[in-house]
Amino acid sequence: MKKKTNSRSSGIKHSSSTGSKRRNVSLYSNLARNRRSKKDIAARKRAEYLATLPKQPLKRLIYRLHPKRVIHYWFSKDGLKMALKIVGGGILALALLIGGLFAYYRKDLDAIQPGQIDKRVQSTVTRYLDRNGKLLWEDKGTGNYTLVVKSDQISNYVKEATVAIEDKNFYNHGGISITGILRAGIADLSGQPVQGGSTLTQQLVKQVFFASQANQRGLSGIPRKIKEMILAVEVEGIYNKDQILTMYLNESPYGGRRNGIESAAETYFHKHAKDLTLAESALLAAIPNNPSIYDPYISAGNQALIDRQHKVLDDMVQMHDITQAQADQAKAVPILNDIFPPENSSADKLAPHFVDMVKQQLDQELGPAVMGQGGLTVTTTLDYTMQQYLEGAVNDMFDAKLGTNLCGRIGCPAYSGFRNAAGALEDTQTGQLLALVGSKGYDTPGYGQDNAATAYIQPGSSIKPLVYAQLFQKQPDGKPNWGAGSILSDVKTTFGGDYTPNNADDAFLGNITIREALDRSRNIPAIKAMQIAGLQPTWNTIHAMGDTGYCTRSGEVDAGLSSAIGSCGVKLVNHVNAMASLGRMGAYIPQSTILSVTNSSGQTLLKYTPATPKQVVDPQAAYIVNDILSDSNMRAKLLTHLPSHNIDATGLRVAIKTGTSDISIGGKPYSKDLWTIGYTPSLSMAVWTGNPDNTPLTVGRGYSIIPMYIVDQVIVQATQRYKDEGKLGPAFWTKPAGIQTINGDIYPSYFNKSNAPTNETMQFDRVSKMKATACTPPAAIDQQNVLKILDPSTGKATYTAPAGYDPNSNDNVHSCSDTKPTVTLSVSGTTATVDYTQGTFPLQTLQVSVDGNVVSNQTISGNGQTTVQLSIDKTTQHTIVATVTDSGYYQASGQATVSGGKN
Repeated sequence: MKKKTNSRSSGIKHSSSTGSKRRNVSLYSNLARNRRSKKDIAARKRAEYLATLPKQPLKRLIYRLHPKRVIHYWFSKDGLKMALKIVGGGILALALLIGGLFAYYRKDLDAIQPGQIDKRVQSTVTRYLDRNGKLLWEDKGTGNYTLVVKSDQISNYVKEATVAIEDKNFYNHGGISITGILRAGIADLSGQPVQGGSTLTQQLVKQVFFASQANQRGLSGIPRKIKEMILAVEVEGIYNKDQILTMYLNESPYGGRRNGIESAAETYFHKHAKDLTLAESALLAAIPNNPSIYDPYISAGNQALIDRQHKVLDDMVQMHDITQAQADQAKAVPILNDIFPPENSSADKLAPHFVDMVKQQLDQELGPAVMGQGGLTVTTTLDYTMQQYLEGAVNDMFDAKLGTNLCGRIGCPAYSGFRNAAGALEDTQTGQLLALVGSKGYDTPGYGQDNAATAYIQPGSSIKPLVYAQLFQKQPDGKPNWGAGSILSDVKTTFGGDYTPNNADDAFLGNITIREALDRSRNIPAIKAMQIAGLQPTWNTIHAMGDTGYCTRSGEVDAGLSSAIGSCGVKLVNHVNAMASLGRMGAYIPQSTILSVTNSSGQTLLKYTPATPKQVVDPQAAYIVNDILSDSNMRAKLLTHLPSHNIDATGLRVAIKTGTSDISIGGKPYSKDLWTIGYTPSLSMAVWTGNPDNTPLTVGRGYSIIPMYIVDQVIVQATQRYKDEGKLGPAFWTKPAGIQTINGDIYPSYFNKSNAPTNETMQFDRVSKMKATACTPPAAIDQQNVLKILDPSTGKATYTAPAGYDPNSNDNVHSCSDTKPTVTLSVSGTTATVDYTQGTFPLQTLQVSVDGNVVSNQTISGNGQTTVQLSIDKTTQHTIVATVTDSGYYQASGQATVSGGKN
């Protein structure tokens, strides 16, 4: 039973499968039969149709092209099928063509990287800032420039106006607009004015990647257009709409050299893009369509610009961005009256010589490629407030507001005959330059833009502090050391060959201390100081302290000992740093002008890092120089018109040194450069005045204290600013360990006390003021305290005596062979008779005394006799003395005794 059931079941299944196959075969047969039947019917109809046509081919063609038959065919079922086939084939062919073209041109775009377009839309303007963020200058280069800002720094009016006039469908398309392309094509074919079919995204792509091909039109422009569309689609897939619009606004041209909405806002309206009004935004949005025509500075296109601005406002109304009332109000604004005139980039440059110097430095450090790209933010060390102090003082000098107590109401420039000035202010401890003036005025014709602060100019006596700094250092074994109280004789000296220099006053002060020699700017001691310390070692120290170019240029390397008084050239910016090295107690730090440099991507290219100070001069040596130069009492002996009223009033103790350099004309020296340097532990300063062509100053009026008026004013103002900011250092330098005080002056620890001055008593002749001799009359002896100093260079003792006394010469008035005066005295009763005779010197006085009490003083001369009435008691004994004294202080006396009223 089971097997039968299975067999039956198996048989049923087989029969069903066979039936299904038969039905499928029957279905396929029916379809094939129907297809053949339709083909046969179509073939029969076509044959019947052809049979009705003329047999001759030409007649047949004419017959078939009859309008009625053509119209009938295309509106028939067969015609409709054929039309659909043609359209479908055309679409397929067009798609294949476009796809092929896109694929062909896409391979050329691999290197463009649309995902990096935001990095291509960057500022090209380099901005120079002071240390507090004050804008000093925007370097826009010589070509087109771009200022880039973020989206939130752009007014919404600008965004809406731009979309309304340039790409109304911006927020709806994916980078390209088919309707826009068709509209532009139809307009071109119909001869209507050219219309742009590019979206904002396409325009952005063109401006960034294809700016050099933008003028290609017609067939030659098709490849660019295809590439634009490809990249526009890709850009839309990477960035959102606001990012794309922001990049477009930052890249678009706005007339002239100005690219970017921020540059347009700053140029035309002197404001930032975020602060633009509706009227201003609409005007600027009108420009990119044709910036050469719509440039506000081109008056011929002003009406067209206003017309387009009105169209922008109308389009914004249509876009429902603003109301009609807002548009009408904006149209009523006389917007062109609000346009600022074109700016002079040089006139807008603050601290121009400083900025030029920094730019030149960056050209060397970053290279022309980086600087040429622009887009840098350069934060400098300059403090613009202090820059204003320095510029103000220089202006005051040339406006006859400074130095009138010395130069009179005409002012020092006219009085002394100089036309130019330069100055620099530096932070002593960091070496950062805070202010710099390179000329009388940047706009001065002829030489205003020349930076005298970086030119080589002879410093005159302002180099002497560095010379003495080397002398005060510990000398090699066997050589004596020096201090402020050491003696360097100021006497006429020939230093090899025929070099016999003079002092500025053509006088010599003899044995004077270094303190007095430096403070009073004596030339001879300074030259001796370099001679003792060594020419090359002194030059090495000067270079290492900051005056790197001193005596290194052609024509100066053989300057010799004259370099001790400033015969070589220095740059003022270097000179102020060399003095700051003294202010740093002998430590050198490179001068710096830049705090940081960042590019438009925010990458830091340069950053200030404090340099490690290099100890060049022993701190004790630097301290002694600083102490001498800040000795205002000693300096007053030289500067009778010392203009330190501001410094004195504030209690500042400033190290100050002046300098004058000369030019030889006809063998005679004439002053040409005037210097003053001044420094404290916090601030260092140098000022120069002179002429740009090295012409000499007015004869007899080249006072080196003239630049001091500028130093006096500025360093007080700058010190107060530092005090207000909490940056002010100590009032004076801390005395280094080891400094000795010997007989009231200071010496380094390595100074040998046996060479120190000692106080002694010396006898002088009252007449000659020289040392008394054995022939000097006792009455002419004058006892004075003198300072005995052992000259380290010679080992000989020298003496310093009170003013007017010569401790180094003997009495040359008296001689042991001089004839002394004589006198005889006789007394009769109460009458004394005196007879006197003159010796070598004229008689001057006669003195009569009774018992030691002077009863008569008379002036006498020559030989003679005189009587004196005495008031005496005749009953007692008295001693009468008559003494004559001549002009040589020789004396002679006569004596008589009177007793009991008898002779």
